[in-house]
Amino acid sequence: MVTTAIIQATGAFFRHGGGSFGAAGQLGAALASGGQRYFSSIPATSELKAVLAQKIPKEQARLKTIKQQLGSKSLGDVTVDMCIGGMRGIPGMLWETSLLDAEEGIRFRGYSIPELQAALPAAVEGGEPLPEGLLWLLLTGEVPNKAQVKSVTEDLRHRSAVPPHIKALLEALPVDTHPMTQLVTLVSAMQTESEFARAYASGIHKSKYWEPYYEDTMNLLARLPTVAAMIYRRTYAGGNYIAPDPKLDWAGNLAHMMGFDDTSALELMRLYQTIHSDHEGGNVSAHTTHLVGSALTDPYLSFAAGMCGLAGPLHGLANQEVLRWILDVKADVGDSPSKEQLTKYVQDTLKSGRVVPGYGHAVLRKTDPRYTCQREFALKHLPHDPLFQLVSQLYEVVPPVLLATGKVKNPWPNVDAHSGVLLQYYGMREENFYTVLFGVSRAIGVLAQGVWSRALGLPIERPKSLTMEVIEKKFGFSPAK
Repeated sequence: MVTTAIIQATGAFFRHGGGSFGAAGQLGAALASGGQRYFSSIPATSELKAVLAQKIPKEQARLKTIKQQLGSKSLGDVTVDMCIGGMRGIPGMLWETSLLDAEEGIRFRGYSIPELQAALPAAVEGGEPLPEGLLWLLLTGEVPNKAQVKSVTEDLRHRSAVPPHIKALLEALPVDTHPMTQLVTLVSAMQTESEFARAYASGIHKSKYWEPYYEDTMNLLARLPTVAAMIYRRTYAGGNYIAPDPKLDWAGNLAHMMGFDDTSALELMRLYQTIHSDHEGGNVSAHTTHLVGSALTDPYLSFAAGMCGLAGPLHGLANQEVLRWILDVKADVGDSPSKEQLTKYVQDTLKSGRVVPGYGHAVLRKTDPRYTCQREFALKHLPHDPLFQLVSQLYEVVPPVLLATGKVKNPWPNVDAHSGVLLQYYGMREENFYTVLFGVSRAIGVLAQGVWSRALGLPIERPKSLTMEVIEKKFGFSPAK
């Protein structure tokens, strides 16, 4: 709940301190006097929460039936390779919001990305879907109409006041602190606002866990664009913060508060925040958020833990590595290389013992649909951009080279092969910040699933671990001395 004290303090936040939020004096004055121009009181029960509340009893009964009727059934064998190979392919988690198919790619509540682009309401006619619509879909399983999406946008806007201690904490950090470290720090610090933590400490019945968890989820989602933009502006723009625009949507405001107001830049942010939101539950950031949340940790700390995982080079930093490699390609072979030059460069990359970043996926066996929709965006908005043209050439060259090695199951590009180039085109050139944008998006999926995990009463996660000795003895294997 946005209290008057927080609203007043946030008004002062926008008006004062190391370069105010851009031209935000009038907004700050409004906030300090009660927030009527931007924030208003949060409705006790939003339409989204009401629809969700109607869905939960049926799904609780459905899970109970699955436990009773199918609980003893086997989901398959676990091999030693699965055990020691990162648990790849082990079915061991319930994740309702999305499912990844090796041939079709990601489906959000059963809908593919092209289907969502056609079905979800957009900010502009024929434009990219609004992430608020995806949030509605992930929580309810239903495609929302325009009015329902607008209600989510309004709800998030009403909740978006950032606690005043967050700015003080941000500005106490060294300015060169990695943006992901800043994000994890600030999200953790917002745990002081957790309604779930307070409700649990007060003895709330477990059947009601989902309600304060939902409130935390919506509050955290509402504040993430402001927090991310604050990190960006302090780290890269001298602390010259920009106020939110009350006319913009959730993702559009993120781009605006970062300092990017081009119409197609807003559209890119809507696309980016939609397609990075969820990728079933086994990836590091999603699994970590789920694991920590299973201990009944509140959404703030659970999400912060997930962001620590996202910060890893093998997960959320991948698009940075792709962009750097593409820039290396450009530096070596120029803006308009021949197919033969590119082929040789890719072959030389492999011969040096390195991988070609942005190609291949742990599950997918075809071109990532998230790559495809970004390519379509580029063809529409920046068809003549030299880096995009280079990415297009690599799309033709890299898969045949990888297939020729005989070692690659999936030679096709993934989401990271394209996103950095798009961000660069619109002036977002600070590579270390890209993972923060990824994290803001990923919050939609992992927090929506967190609400359902609490509603369904999923237990604390506790898989069985083994030692090498146990594995050897189980199969009568004696290692050579």
